[in-house]
Amino acid sequence: MNTFRPISKLLLAAALLVPASSQQPDQTPHRTRLILKDGSYQVVMSYRIQGDMVHYVSAERGGEEEEVPLRLVDLDATHKWERQHAQQQPGAETTHPPAIDPELLKEEADRASLTPEVAKDLRLSEIDSTLALDTFHGAPELVPLAQTDSDLNRNTAHNLLRAAVNPLSAAHPVVHLQGESSPIQLHVKDPVFYLRIGDETVGSTGGKPLVVDTHGATSRMDSNDPSGGSATSQYVVVRADVRTGERIVNSIRINLLGTGQRQEDVIETATELLPGGHWLKITLKEPLDFGEFALMEVISDKAINLGVWDFGVHPVSPENRDAIKPDPRHPTTLEHRPQE
Repeated sequence: MNTFRPISKLLLAAALLVPASSQQPDQTPHRTRLILKDGSYQVVMSYRIQGDMVHYVSAERGGEEEEVPLRLVDLDATHKWERQHAQQQPGAETTHPPAIDPELLKEEADRASLTPEVAKDLRLSEIDSTLALDTFHGAPELVPLAQTDSDLNRNTAHNLLRAAVNPLSAAHPVVHLQGESSPIQLHVKDPVFYLRIGDETVGSTGGKPLVVDTHGATSRMDSNDPSGGSATSQYVVVRADVRTGERIVNSIRINLLGTGQRQEDVIETATELLPGGHWLKITLKEPLDFGEFALMEVISDKAINLGVWDFGVHPVSPENRDAIKPDPRHPTTLEHRPQE
């Protein structure tokens, strides 16, 4: 009898070392779906049932541990999805971690591309269409920019009001902005702009393109002209001419863009389409001086968008009211499990 006691102890010790994921089927070591009864789901790395709550490690929020009431979870649908997407037969042995479902990886990448991170713990908004990356008191912030024109609603959507411009004419007023300063005041000379493109929730302004004085050139738009808000547009920052009670944005020489010839009060930019194709990153090719400006879209070699995004640059201005600040991940308050 005594000769079998050491073996029994070894077997007991081995049993204690079996990972919890094999003892509790609800703790899967790879990405899966936790399906809710309303038909939605969370992409999770693992989950466990504890009392009337389901605790899970979110794959969408960097491994943050969260919880949801058990009564809201459809366990049957969750287990069915796991069986359908199992990477190996139950009981099969392997020394490699399970492969991540490519479908889940794609879904995670698509979701992340809607609100990409542009600074530590600072992500683009799901509801704003145009934002400027600013710095206030040494901390990065995202400031929503409103598209402004007398014939457009003032909001953060991307509207289009096209106007033909004579590429050879002298500069002349094309947009009049109310007030001598913009309600948006940035604090750095090199802000970065982010413009949401291809947003089907932003409708067209409707109507015919605006006809403006182009100093003798035709102002009728060609129906083949491209629409605004695409990666094919160019963007420039134009210094506004401050007058009594208003700011004036003048036309630009489109034919000089990209030639290296400098235009007074016009700052060219470089654009980059972010992964996923939802956002366009716009960076300045040279820093701005202090003053009042407008971000303008150049639709083609003869057309501009009169819906501009106005802002000022003054480092001592107060913080913008609707600025989006970094949102660091908060440490979980749940009890941490030991390493398995």
